[in-house]
Amino acid sequence: MRIEHIALWSADIEQLKEFYMKYFGARTGPKYINPEKSFQSYFLSFDDGVRLELMQMPGIPENQNDPVKQNLGLIHFAVSVGSEKDVVDMTNRLRADGCRIVSEPRRTGDGYFESCILDPEGNRIEITS
Repeated sequence: MRIEHIALWSADIEQLKEFYMKYFGARTGPKYINPEKSFQSYFLSFDDGVRLELMQMPGIPENQNDPVKQNLGLIHFAVSVGSEKDVVDMTNRLRADGCRIVSEPRRTGDGYFESCILDPEGNRIEITS
């Protein structure tokens, strides 16, 4: 068994699509549009087969959680970039391009080497080696 995809509601799926393609090498499928519901989505694919679905539809309320604080429920997803150096390099690249860094590259108590950033809509992403 494996996780097939994770879905994110978005205010701007075009912006998020470009972000994940630019920084994480995502490949995009065709845009799906349901005009009856004013729903749009993209499936983004990554090298290991996991997909990220970006969805947009009028009337979806903004998330009330503070993206820096921890809350119950899904709080982040992690992307492995290969090595500790890659974690540091990716974090620095994202910082230089204006992304918010939640936590700097570090070794965690459970042995991961990771940093944590926010994507353009405030979703937490752990960048791991």
